[in-house]
Amino acid sequence: MYSPVRLAQKYLRYYVTAANGKGHGIHSPFVFDFVIKVLNDRHHYPAYDAVEGLRRRLRHDQTPLEVNDLGAGSAYPVTINRTIADIARRAAKPPRLGQMLYRVARHYQPATILELGTSLGLSTAYMAAAAPAATVNTIEGAPAIADAARRNLHSLNLAATVHTGPFDEVLPNLLPTLPPIALAFIDGNHRLDPTLRYFNLLLPRASRSSVLIFDDIHWSAEMEAAWSAIKSDPRVYLTIDLFFLGFVFLREEFKVKQDFVIRF
Repeated sequence: MYSPVRLAQKYLRYYVTAANGKGHGIHSPFVFDFVIKVLNDRHHYPAYDAVEGLRRRLRHDQTPLEVNDLGAGSAYPVTINRTIADIARRAAKPPRLGQMLYRVARHYQPATILELGTSLGLSTAYMAAAAPAATVNTIEGAPAIADAARRNLHSLNLAATVHTGPFDEVLPNLLPTLPPIALAFIDGNHRLDPTLRYFNLLLPRASRSSVLIFDDIHWSAEMEAAWSAIKSDPRVYLTIDLFFLGFVFLREEFKVKQDFVIRF
């Protein structure tokens, strides 16, 4: 993981060099549509209040959970005790990114959503609320956190199946049972080899209109290397770099590979 100072330097460079976040000068109709209707959708949806109300409750919940750390840098699972409040403050996607996921799901209305990295279910809730007809599956490595996520999603009357276990064990068995994945959000195990492994597992199960979203693509040198490899893959026709999130589109009609870096 980059130090906070290094990450801030990278973000400043991104912000200065990225394409205008209002769509000016973007000649791709598809990307212009994404910028105008997703990136710059300023409408305040009722789901925002519901999910953020849950977040506020979680940030005051001192219930301890036994957590197996299976993420980046964990050669072996390490069991620690963390409160729900601590997880909500440190691990959950912030409102700005959660609401971006909501707008993506609302705009493209995917039939099947898959998430790697449930945490307490806030990002899951945003996507499930945006596409109520979708089949939503999400994977969480820590059983206690997975149980909490199930309770949280139930409290919002949202339908999503939470699978428990390491991604490398759950994902290969889960994918063949699902319809083509229309939207995937990969948020966990931020290392080079696992990220590329999940990417290569997902691609055969994606449709040509699928959207793959990778979290924290500039979080570390390994994640930047993974993002670079994903962009250069011949099966990928369009990518959008928003610094915190990387979007992958597989639509062959783009003809020529394009990579956009857009201010967000």
